[in-house]
Parts: sequence; structure tokens; C-alpha cells
Amino acid sequence: MWPENLPVLEVNRLSKSFNSFQAVQEVSFELYPGEILGLLGPNGAGKTTIIHMLLGLTLPTSGEIKILGLNPEKSRQREKILSRMNFSSTYVAMPYSLKVKESLMVFARLYGVKKPRQKIESLIEQFDLKESANKAIRTLSSGQLTRLNLAKAFINDPEILLLDEPTASLDPDIADRTRTYLMEIKKTKNMAILYTSHNMKEMEAISDRLLFLHHGEIIARGTPLEVVSRFSGENLEDVFLKIARKVEP
Repeated sequence: MWPENLPVLEVNRLSKSFNSFQAVQEVSFELYPGEILGLLGPNGAGKTTIIHMLLGLTLPTSGEIKILGLNPEKSRQREKILSRMNFSSTYVAMPYSLKVKESLMVFARLYGVKKPRQKIESLIEQFDLKESANKAIRTLSSGQLTRLNLAKAFINDPEILLLDEPTASLDPDIADRTRTYLMEIKKTKNMAILYTSHNMKEMEAISDRLLFLHHGEIIARGTPLEVVSRFSGENLEDVFLKIARKVEP
């Protein structure tokens, strides 16, 4: 088990350029065990680019990433890192020809999950996938696909979980159950979660700390209350609108 007082994720002056476009500019932050860190900002702020760099899907232009004390740019260390983390996004496609249970079994085998059938049944129950468990993925609704992506993200009980708009497309009941589950599991399993969402009430409710990005830079950080106070807002949604409309604190 990773020590509670040490960050599982360290990002130091991380930057990413696409030709002349600077998507991320010298971003630095840490993520600790048992913490939900909200990554917020308008579309194009750099949130997804940061997640892609953490996953190794995109190489940084400059800066340093350490995950569980390891360097993800080194192939042998990257394999160790990926076995201890997971990711979910509404926008990630799953293997359409497989059934729900089959796809979860594939991921369970890839991660070397012990007692995979028991784990899969538990996740199907948790994310309300019983009715679609034996359906082909290509027949699922957007909400069902989102729930399947979330179930996949928990298949290996990751120490670090990256969630990119995980409750988009979910109805209010399942979204609320998902938030409750995240808050419970981060405590019981000391899971570290990096979370993006455009639902400000959601982020205010579940985030221990926030990073607010604008044009690839962090322009505010702290607890939800601290960020709201800095921008003299009534709530986080008010702050988001001020930032999106380029109002300086």
C-alpha cells in the first residue's frame, strides 16, 4: 500500500504544444491517496490533454510526470504503472462486437484479476448493468456505455483512477449512485481520483481540492470553498462562468 503522506502522482511544469498551439503550459500539481482532485475548465482548457499525457497516449513537450514514484516514459515502468491505475471516459469506444460480460472478462484477464466472475458480478450490480449484461455493446444506449466504462475502470481496484466526465449521459439516479460510490471507495480503498466534469454542483460536492485551468494554465487551486472565495463567487458554477468569460480575480 502506498504511504498516505506521499503523492501517488507528481506533475512538474508539464507542457504540451501542437505545432504553434500551446495546449498545456507548465502545469504542476500532486495527487494523494484517498483524495478526489477536480480538474476543471472550459472546453479547450487542456484537461483531456493532461489526462492523455498521464496515460502515455500523448508525450509531453516538456516537464516531468511521476506516477507511484515511477517514470511513465520508460516502457518497463509504464507497464507497472498501468497495472495499478485505470481510466474512464464517456468518449472512449468499447469493443462493439462483444457482450457486456465478455468485455469485462477480457479486461479482468488483462489486469490479472483474481476471481474475475465474482468481481464482474459485483460491478454489474453496482452500475446497474444487469439487464444489459448479455447484450452486444453495439446495442447499448449512451448511458449504458458510460456505466460499462465505469465498471471497466474499477475492474482492477486501481490505486489511481482517472475519470474524464464520468457521469455525462447518466440519469440523475445512476449519477448520484456513482458519486456516492466514488466517495465511499476513495475512503475504504484509499484510492486517488483525478476527476473532470462540467457539472459544477457535482465537483463542489465530491472534490477535496480543485485545479482550474484556462488556456492550458492553472489559474486557481484549492478547496471548492477557497476557489469560490478567491473569485468572489456565489458558487462554483458562478466561478466557472467568470473564468470562461475571462473575468480576472
